[in-house]
Amino acid sequence: MRFQSRAHAGQELAVRMLEWASSGDLANVTVLALPRGGVPVGAEIARAMQVPLDVLVVRKIGVPGSPGVSVGAIAGDDPPVFDRTGLRAMDLSEDKLGAEVARARVELHRREGVYRGGRPAPDISGHSIVVVDDGLVTGVTARAALRHLRRGGPLRLTLAVPVCGHETATALRDEADDVVSLYQPQRLRSVGEWYEDFHQVTDQEVLDALRELHPA
Repeated sequence: MRFQSRAHAGQELAVRMLEWASSGDLANVTVLALPRGGVPVGAEIARAMQVPLDVLVVRKIGVPGSPGVSVGAIAGDDPPVFDRTGLRAMDLSEDKLGAEVARARVELHRREGVYRGGRPAPDISGHSIVVVDDGLVTGVTARAALRHLRRGGPLRLTLAVPVCGHETATALRDEADDVVSLYQPQRLRSVGEWYEDFHQVTDQEVLDALRELHPA
């Protein structure tokens, strides 16, 4: 199975979420998508459930000299969350990544400014929060997001993704109240291999989705 696009994946995932919501287990729902790739997926879920969409900016921490390879992530002003297996595999230690963490935090705040435009982060206390991304391999970005949100006192914290590595999904159940994934392959090499169209989502696509689905 391959998804045609992130929107298609979001529509498929929305069916699962609607079935679950009909049981009455989810109340006062807000969808928080991880930009950029999680936004088209989250937009379809928010649209189907008729609930607000917002974003939680999480930024990956790259490897010195290879910024495309991530070994951690940050959310808000929280301490970084590291993929310790990845660190060991590359013979890296956290104290060698200070410059990369600083660069990631600068970009995180830049994107927050772009997407929020001065609008405050949503108050999640007492809300059922559905965290959405387009897929997870190591899960380090989702882990950073979930830990950040847990501090806000949500009523229920659910992670929903179209595809997630089986071991990653199991590990993330320690962070979320629920993990919903349509597919959990034993070996997931990359999220993109599950999509026919996996183009890089633009800032404008994120802003358009928020303009449509975020309450004024």
